[in-house]
Amino acid sequence: MSRMFKISLLCLVLLGLLASWLAFGDRGLIYVYNKDKEREQYLAKIEELKKANQELMDEIDRLKNDNDYIEETARKELGMVRDGEVIYMFTGENNEIDAPEQETAPRVNR
Repeated sequence: MSRMFKISLLCLVLLGLLASWLAFGDRGLIYVYNKDKEREQYLAKIEELKKANQELMDEIDRLKNDNDYIEETARKELGMVRDGEVIYMFTGENNEIDAPEQETAPRVNR
């Protein structure tokens, strides 16, 4: 074999080793690619949390300043009613016998 062929073969082997080390090493290209995908997932989660946080901040603002929203929330979540309103509760035929006594809903004064 000629000397030039041996040098070329040695350079090719060294280049192959260097390329495999760059791709598969501790901080190689595969590691960087995986970390980039993980970063993108975290950024998407951050955006999702920012959106949820903004929705909660909007609801807090409405609860502080909007009396109609406060009343709507009290009616929906606490079952409150205004004075003079009547609540009709319907149950199925099978449930009438087993249905426990319902407590009177709290009143909202406006």
